Amino acid sequence: MFVFVVLILLAVIIVKVACKLTAGRCKSNVCLVGKTALITGGNSGIGYQTALALAGRGCRVIIADKDNCDESKENIIKATGNSNLVVKTFDLASLDSVRELAKDINATEERLDILINNAGTSGLGHNITKDGLHLGMQVNHFGGFLLTHLLVDLLKKSAPSRIIFVSSIGAFIHKLTLKNLNLSEEQSKESMSQLSIYANSKLCNILTSDGFAEKLKGTGVTSNSLHPGVVYTPIYRKHFSGVEFNDILNFLCYGVVKYGALKFFAKDAEEGAQTTIYLALSKTIKDVTGKYFIDCKPFMKPPAAYNKPFAEKIWKASEDYVKLATKEKL
Repeated sequence: MFVFVVLILLAVIIVKVACKLTAGRCKSNVCLVGKTALITGGNSGIGYQTALALAGRGCRVIIADKDNCDESKENIIKATGNSNLVVKTFDLASLDSVRELAKDINATEERLDILINNAGTSGLGHNITKDGLHLGMQVNHFGGFLLTHLLVDLLKKSAPSRIIFVSSIGAFIHKLTLKNLNLSEEQSKESMSQLSIYANSKLCNILTSDGFAEKLKGTGVTSNSLHPGVVYTPIYRKHFSGVEFNDILNFLCYGVVKYGALKFFAKDAEEGAQTTIYLALSKTIKDVTGKYFIDCKPFMKPPAAYNKPFAEKIWKASEDYVKLATKEKL
């Protein structure tokens, strides 16, 4: 029995070390003085670490988040000595709020070199927003889809510029169809789990990134998506906090996942931000567009991402759901 326990512990240590050694890291020290980046969800987790890294390279960083970002701003200024930070409060769960943010950015910023659609969430239940959209899909997909459209002209003006969508490897287990792109409350209760909805939204991130890559060819604007790794951030804690425990076995299983395996093996936020940072500033990918990255390396996409007719249908339906005006479409 003792030997068995030792072997298990040894295996755990080996896996942990392997995870650390194979994690991608951005080694580029490109100076970003004179550049401007907008990061959604930059108040915590991966978004905060991304903002910290870009500010440390001299970038003007706009942190857009639904929460108050003043403390994060002060912490970044203190850590980097870069006071060229701006915070904006907006809510992806409101299309009006997204439009207000875009209007503000277009009116006050002379350039936008890097747009990072980082904000995302999970475990939001089966709620419908005032826009008639499923809350989880709106926060993770529709909001960023609209925001990027509204900032395209500024990105073109600032070219070469970059669009980045933080997706997830969860996209590989999606169940996305045109019918469930925006679930009604009745649909979601009957047929879709929270995990499936999250996976669908993450596939939409990839499809959206690829769509912008294709439609913006020749403009100097690139668009790529990424999986940050399994990162122990508030999004996972929030997801597990919504789990209902029906019995002691269920509780123990989730406890092991949440406080044991997940927390032990997952990346921290700084490690999880590396691929986003790489896509934001690396010179080696300055002309790369329409790709999906894991650990700072190109990776295959879910099969559905290669289905162009399907992707185009999702794109057009998304245009309708966010009520894009004709002049706003690409």
